[in-house]
Amino acid sequence: MNNNRLKFISVIAAAALLTGCSGLNESSSNEKSETTTASSTSAEKTTDASAAESASENATETAKAEIGAPEKTDINIGYLNSTAHLLAFVAAEEGYFKEEGLNVTLTQFSSASELINGIESDKLDVAFIGSVPTLTFQSQGHEVSIFGGAMTNGHGYVIKSEFADKDEAGVEVLKGRNVASVKNSVQDAELQILLKDANIEIGEGADKVNIVYFDSQKDAYAALLNNTIDAASVYSPYASLAKSQGYKVVYYCAHEKALENQPCCRQVAKTSALSSTPNTFIAVERAFIKAYHFTQSDHDKTIKDVKKYIDIDEEFIDTEVYGGYSVSSPDPDKKGTLTLKDTIIDLGYTEDYDIESHYNTDIYKKALDSILAEGSDDIYKSLEDHFNKFE
Repeated sequence: MNNNRLKFISVIAAAALLTGCSGLNESSSNEKSETTTASSTSAEKTTDASAAESASENATETAKAEIGAPEKTDINIGYLNSTAHLLAFVAAEEGYFKEEGLNVTLTQFSSASELINGIESDKLDVAFIGSVPTLTFQSQGHEVSIFGGAMTNGHGYVIKSEFADKDEAGVEVLKGRNVASVKNSVQDAELQILLKDANIEIGEGADKVNIVYFDSQKDAYAALLNNTIDAASVYSPYASLAKSQGYKVVYYCAHEKALENQPCCRQVAKTSALSSTPNTFIAVERAFIKAYHFTQSDHDKTIKDVKKYIDIDEEFIDTEVYGGYSVSSPDPDKKGTLTLKDTIIDLGYTEDYDIESHYNTDIYKKALDSILAEGSDDIYKSLEDHFNKFE
């Protein structure tokens, strides 16, 4: 960007010189006066542009100086086979990690358990993990903390077409069915919330819903090929895949009043690492925030970036990312997560515990503040407004 500005300034300066040369030709005094005014105006514009560029560079350097250099530059990030984790994909493909002085390796995992093991064994520095498993891991004594977000909503259930004649018929169509789910997942918690609200019991019987648990979302979805499984939980992009294969959508959580603004995947790291190497995680967060900005301003390139990591049709990626079923944001959304924590305690997922020492919003705030100090716009401002409202 700086090179382009310098080239632009050079063009203006060159134009000013050419205008000055034209004044040497024979012309009336009025023409000379107009030429002199034009030259002065060009010079003023050049000075203003140089001053603006200098101010921007100074703001950037000041912001970075206040943060400090990353204590660790080689970073490993774990993700699942989901478009939900696109912030990491975009940050890598658009060079935002490198801009922050980081050398990042992205690795796909199959389940939240694998990701948490990666964090605790120091094979991963950051992992995108579902909010429900993260909360239950914390309650069980795992020393991991949430320091940012990844996606809100984006889940649901799909069912074989012989059991539903239209999309979004609601959980009533699950009565008497065997449904595949993933224990200790956001998808499962949401299903239980909806069944409870509809006064539908869990278990075997014509008026009940029999939940069969699998180790991963991939396994739960694959179970639809089994004659004994009628429906399955999904997170993005499995709903779009299911529809393309002839299944019906039972519900999208984004369209359920009881599940509005449900925090899905969170950014998770070792609690001790967030304290000992804060500058590293601020740099990671700055890259994610820049990636979010990119997703809001360049849809086509975002889809291509995601496809390099989630190899499905671009049409499905477009639907999952921009179809209104989810929002991929780096905001920690502490309020939403605390509400979900209370909900899963009521559902019996876990015992209550003190989450404060395992929820770090300071990293995100410093990262966002430093970017805002460099220059803001409506997209960055929307992140600031959201954080102030839901921190």
